[in-house]
Amino acid sequence: MTTLTNKQSLVAEAQEVQWASELIALGARLQLLQEETHLSRERLLRLYREVAGHSPSKGMLPYSTDWFMSWQPNIHASLFLGIYRYLEENISLPALELLIKSYRLYLEQMTLSGEDAVLSITRAWFLLRFCNADMLQTAPCIRCGGNYVVHTHELTENFICGICAPPSRAGKSKKRSNSAQAFLDKP
Repeated sequence: MTTLTNKQSLVAEAQEVQWASELIALGARLQLLQEETHLSRERLLRLYREVAGHSPSKGMLPYSTDWFMSWQPNIHASLFLGIYRYLEENISLPALELLIKSYRLYLEQMTLSGEDAVLSITRAWFLLRFCNADMLQTAPCIRCGGNYVVHTHELTENFICGICAPPSRAGKSKKRSNSAQAFLDKP
């Protein structure tokens, strides 16, 4: 009986090492790995150096629901959350594997559309935690019908998303950087 338990724990540990490796490859912060796996900090540090080729970043994690409310992060967070919830409803997966698969699908969508990924795996993880803690939720846009991330106690009866009504300066930073670079390249 003890042998079966040891085999199960070895298999479970191997699965956690696999998930941790995938999360590291996707750019996850060490704190996410510590929270979501049962692996020791020392083991995670060794794994991080082996997979990423460097030590993990230090410093505080981004902890604010407000980041998800600005124009571009809101669109990306809403896309990721839509993917996550679709998979959650249609496929039975452990939570960590669901996060990894959803984030990979998000990255695939960014690649296909030629856009840069705005949402990191760590922010995606925080988004899910904020939703589970009822700090964030989704609301449908009255124009396009898509579901977008909003604060939980926000009035959303006449909600219009950032795609249907972008802010006046939306998307201009990329144009500015290109025109600024063109100006600097002139002789």
